[in-house]
Amino acid sequence: MGEIVTTVYEAFCKSARDYADNAFLCAPAYEGRAYHPDGIEFTYAEAQAEVERLKEIYARSGFGHGHRVAYLMENRPEYLFHMLAANALGVSVVPINPDYLHDEMLYQMDHSEADIVVTIKSRFDDICAVAEARAKALPVVVAEDLPEFLPDPGPQPKSGAPGLLSEVSLLYTSGTTGRPKGCILTNDYYLLAGETYVSMGGHVTMEQGKERLYNPLPLFHMNASAVSFMAMLLTGGCLIVPDRFHPKTWWQELVDTRATIIHYLGVVPPMLLNQPKSELETRHNVKFGAGAGVEPALHEVFEKRYGFPLIELWGMTETGRLFGDSIEPRQIHTRAFGHHIRAGMEARIVDEHDNEVPRGVEGEMLVRDTGDNPRRGFFAGYLKNPEATEEAWKGGWFHTGDTVRMDETGMLYFVDRKKNIIRRSGENIAAAEVEAVLQTHDDVASIAVIAVKDDLREEEVMACIVLMEGVEKSAATAEALFDYANGRLAYFKTPGWILFRDSLPTTGTQKIQKTQIFKKDADPREEAGIHDFRSKKKKTK
Repeated sequence: MGEIVTTVYEAFCKSARDYADNAFLCAPAYEGRAYHPDGIEFTYAEAQAEVERLKEIYARSGFGHGHRVAYLMENRPEYLFHMLAANALGVSVVPINPDYLHDEMLYQMDHSEADIVVTIKSRFDDICAVAEARAKALPVVVAEDLPEFLPDPGPQPKSGAPGLLSEVSLLYTSGTTGRPKGCILTNDYYLLAGETYVSMGGHVTMEQGKERLYNPLPLFHMNASAVSFMAMLLTGGCLIVPDRFHPKTWWQELVDTRATIIHYLGVVPPMLLNQPKSELETRHNVKFGAGAGVEPALHEVFEKRYGFPLIELWGMTETGRLFGDSIEPRQIHTRAFGHHIRAGMEARIVDEHDNEVPRGVEGEMLVRDTGDNPRRGFFAGYLKNPEATEEAWKGGWFHTGDTVRMDETGMLYFVDRKKNIIRRSGENIAAAEVEAVLQTHDDVASIAVIAVKDDLREEEVMACIVLMEGVEKSAATAEALFDYANGRLAYFKTPGWILFRDSLPTTGTQKIQKTQIFKKDADPREEAGIHDFRSKKKKTK
């Protein structure tokens, strides 16, 4: 029988024994970056030595099972050393989004009741200002100059050793309304997330001790810090941690770091395709890409140009495990993301009353574990919000908030976030569909389609567009984009309003924050420079 592990730290120690000389973590070189500008790589043996050093510091300082340590360390591999050291003691980590402003960080520190913050030097003053504003004392230490004794965390640790259900991390979701919710993630969650990814099959095949996974997403997000990290940890592979996505140096970084797997979000493929051709784009060793949100019209174009498949996945912070369209024949001209039952997780599609809808009909996707405990491997709950936790699990299924359809074979197809459905004159319009069409236009760099009020039709479609460099923000450009959409979509789906913006607000994972585009009480239709095409939206048949 194989060795039984119940914590992330135990899994790491096993791989450190089996793959001591293998690369474990890598940061690509990036000229001008404040840390590791020449790049750096750590073997499992080197990482273990540092993890044990940090573990001793935390232990001698009184940290143990049940404490929480917050980290503001950006996308630095050293954060993962701290995470492993904390996990060994049953300490939970609370990563801070470096883009958070003072009030957002203060809320997170208050809500999580973190016992201490470990921060990089450049953010020390910011965190100290948060600590001063928090009613409960919040010690702050600098990661680069970590003292041998940390400030006393206060409460005694919980009794007993950490295990499968012990908290590993508290990740804050970026909700569309209200304050972010703190998702409690356990060792069981992390281990299952990694195992599910490793065992996906088809194009997603990982060789023990040989993979190098490049993930430009932030380490405060489950994709990089749980799914990707655990997949590499469990297979003796190397996680490559860039500071962020750099389209201009993407291929150079992949070649230099010898990446075999890459991760992406929907914004990545079009931005890469918009880059000039380079001999580097065919010198890579990438076997497959995994992610979510590639536009169907660009999927085949990307694969043919760069020579590897993009595997569409579906996952959430709350679920850990993934669905994925990894087995041929893949449905790359659609938004398919895999079969409705896989790796112990199953999905069903329901209407607004949670009644299952017929195959082919759109509805909300609900998911659960297929075993005796529907919640096994999912998040353990929303911190201090049992009502929201139980509401999400109403009827024994987790409610994803995603509008999805399932075909006769059980294949799942993403339609849109439930909140991104525009209701116009009785027609339901998926904002993602309109975005997909306009994103394929050469003049469009990025786009967000939203609903705006309409006195006659309840809601109207509005497109907020960032143009490619050098394209004029003119009425002629707006009309050309309207005509482009009008020639590819049913008349009612085309944008009634088009507004050009210099940029669109995004989260750390590069997801556009639609609720942040306009001020709370602003009427988008009254924005200066907006173009009105409602009179051109006419039924032709």
